[in-house]
Amino acid sequence: MKIKSFHGGVHPFEGKEFTEKKKIEILPLPGTVSIPLAQHIGAPTNPIVEKGQEVKAGEKLAEANGYISVPVHASISGKVKGIEDIDHPVAGRGKAVTIVAGESEEWIDTIREDKNYFDLSVDEMRNRIREAGLAGMGGATFPTHVKLSPPPDKKIDTAILNGVECEPYLTADHRLMLEYPEDILNGFRLIMKILGVQRGIIGIENNKRDAVEVMRQYINNSNNIKIAVFPVKYPQGAEKQLIKATLNREVPSGGLPMDIGVVVQNVGTAKAVYDAVAHRRPLTHRVLTVTGSGIREPKNVLAPIGTPFQDIVDFCGGLTEKASKIIMGGPMMGISQPHLKVPVVKGTSGILILEEKESHLRPEEPCINCGRCVLVCPSHLLPTTLQMLVYNERIEEAEDLHIMDCIECGSCSYICPANRYLVQTIRHGKRQVIQARKKAS
Repeated sequence: MKIKSFHGGVHPFEGKEFTEKKKIEILPLPGTVSIPLAQHIGAPTNPIVEKGQEVKAGEKLAEANGYISVPVHASISGKVKGIEDIDHPVAGRGKAVTIVAGESEEWIDTIREDKNYFDLSVDEMRNRIREAGLAGMGGATFPTHVKLSPPPDKKIDTAILNGVECEPYLTADHRLMLEYPEDILNGFRLIMKILGVQRGIIGIENNKRDAVEVMRQYINNSNNIKIAVFPVKYPQGAEKQLIKATLNREVPSGGLPMDIGVVVQNVGTAKAVYDAVAHRRPLTHRVLTVTGSGIREPKNVLAPIGTPFQDIVDFCGGLTEKASKIIMGGPMMGISQPHLKVPVVKGTSGILILEEKESHLRPEEPCINCGRCVLVCPSHLLPTTLQMLVYNERIEEAEDLHIMDCIECGSCSYICPANRYLVQTIRHGKRQVIQARKKAS
């Protein structure tokens, strides 16, 4: 199919050679997990277990609290130590159910194969997805059942499966496509059925040729699923940019992909959809990349949700002597972490450890008006102008200049020769806009 492109973008150091050839390894059972009650966009969950209660792996720990919410499940079997505040890798602090592992691993008995899963009604498929606790595993963590329930006036004609994984260093999705292609495609077919679409497109960047060939073999000349192979450019995997490059459609300012007839799902989410619908398996584990110069043995790891980062780092040989910075995710859109006690959550795509020479934060210098940030911004924004408006608390003007359209990809900060903290300031400005909107409503 004909490939377009999107405005802007950059070409950061990829760093994928650390782990792209390494198969997914299963983490040994952790002694303790702390499973946050808030792991997705929307309302946090309500706990339904108590201190001292014995639970099995896969058992529901907390119920969804509203439509834009999904339940949380135990990732190991054992005894509930308590429900307590912990350091959260995204929210700063938050409630979590802490479970101490039992002597043996026991799973709930409702997990079983349903050979006729594709014949289920669309409503039953969505219900299984919701009950399994699925939230987007590409990092956005939007409840999957909601994304697969567009309003009647939003006519969806195309589903896009996102296998781009453009974030530097991360290779979890790459390995999933190589090792679980059939499950991913079965999940994508379920997504297409739920949405009622006849056209599916799988987007993969050109630095994953082996994944392209594997997925093509499993598509097996399908008439309604095609593969789009893109030149390597960051942030190719962002929803709006992927849609532009694939279909040459633009999501309107303040709009969603469904406004132009498209739904995008990540390959990890597609596999989880298959597990939920065909096996009634809740989302209790996820694949993440553990990588960077500060890790002795970089790996792709399947880990229980709630596992402390420390356990996973130890499984990967520990830190190097010069390890300096911990990031959940990749270097462009990841979140810095204060320590290794924080737990894996549904949106943890990777643990990146950098050495001091790579992680030193250089001081800001005066803007030289070079315009590079404008050239690379995939959202057609004016990053330096937005930064100055936020610095001067002119939030209404920043909103008028579409600050909320920023996808926080970090391209502007990456390219800036003056080391301006552009994306950090814009992120702060977006929070102020949200707070102002709440006060006004």
